[in-house]
Amino acid sequence: MADCPLEYASSNAPHKRDGLGTILLSVLAGHNRYAHISAIRNDGVNPELLGMTKVVSEDSARRALKGMDEKLAGQWLKKHLKASYEPLLDEPWALDIDSTVKLLYGHREDAKVGYNPTKPGRPSHAFHSYFIANLRLVVDVEVQAGNQTASSFAQPELWEMLDSLKESGGSPSFLRGDCAWGTDRAMQGAEERNIAYLFKLKQTANVKKLIARLFGKDDWVDAGQSGEGLDTELQLNGWKKKRRVVLLRRALRDIAETEKPVRQSKTVRQMNLDLPEAEHCGVRYEYSVLITSLGADVREIAQHYRDRGDAENNFDELKNQWGWAGFTTQDSKRCQIMARMTALIYNWWTIFVRLGLPEQHAEAITSRPLAMFGIARRTKHANQITVNVTSMHAKASLIGTVLSNVSNFLKRISSGAEQWTQAGRWTIILSAAFRHFLHGKVLRSTPRFANATA
Repeated sequence: MADCPLEYASSNAPHKRDGLGTILLSVLAGHNRYAHISAIRNDGVNPELLGMTKVVSEDSARRALKGMDEKLAGQWLKKHLKASYEPLLDEPWALDIDSTVKLLYGHREDAKVGYNPTKPGRPSHAFHSYFIANLRLVVDVEVQAGNQTASSFAQPELWEMLDSLKESGGSPSFLRGDCAWGTDRAMQGAEERNIAYLFKLKQTANVKKLIARLFGKDDWVDAGQSGEGLDTELQLNGWKKKRRVVLLRRALRDIAETEKPVRQSKTVRQMNLDLPEAEHCGVRYEYSVLITSLGADVREIAQHYRDRGDAENNFDELKNQWGWAGFTTQDSKRCQIMARMTALIYNWWTIFVRLGLPEQHAEAITSRPLAMFGIARRTKHANQITVNVTSMHAKASLIGTVLSNVSNFLKRISSGAEQWTQAGRWTIILSAAFRHFLHGKVLRSTPRFANATA
């Protein structure tokens, strides 16, 4: 809060904490429009718990974001986004890279017509996003014009972020992206930084020739989930060297499966080969071609790329349940600030829910009713504030037990405040939230930290 670049000039302006706290409460409530803030203006419990004096209006929230310097706001939000996950980077991790589009209506800055698979011709913004694979945590997001969905527009920001992570010793084990990232420029950038990568190649003419040349070989090995894989090398026109590629194929159930009518659109359909060689020994196959610098075997490479599909679940949740598809203003500056704010709040909520449900990720559509849908009563006695929450959920008894356990854990962390720094307490919280992935290991562990999670 203290380092937030929001500054008010008027003596009648609301407090900084009130403006930022209102946005926090709105995003947590599942809103996707500034106008929805009106629904929480009569909240008599949560604002005081956050140290607020009131819930500001939707216009005040918009003006608060407008008053921030774009560069300073970006640095502020990147700093706190990094703080939300940084201790986890001590463990091996993969960076998922992907982009999505946000549909826009009316006159908006940088609203351009570009790649849009759901509504072709509709202006949009492009969200270039980066996630910690499997943990469902946002590393960063960059909002650009709708016609800048190509990976080349995202790379300057990506390389700057990776260079920063390298300085702090938190570089990813490898990068993982779809066919938009299977370009020579992207691979050169990763190779210059000694970071492994796993991308998908577009099925251009030369890639199809490779498939045609290798389809009849007997060297195909099991790639898991009824698929087969083949390890080889490829050097396309413009590449300075050969690179390792892994061909994957999966037998289709029947020929009719590959002949279903497809809606005509401008989107790239990776599985449409138009090759007679796609049928071999009476069996029809669908193919994909991965390019990688990893040294793992074919089966492991195939599984790594299948796991990339989880990034699509991130977009589904953030756009439909967390407001990435909303909170639109005429200028792109506030859209960028709000996208990062939403990502930061999403990270906090994900970690909070993981404290109670460590074995699985609970999306907001499930976790909000579990943890937030209830009636709260605040009482004050002997200079102490007590909040009694009556859950309206059918699993109220289970929820009560889970929230009590989380509350007791946070109290234990708070009781050690004199011995631990803020970063130390957050490291303990992350260790407890992701203990399922860490197999009980305490991040940056010392005997004093280990006792806190026992």
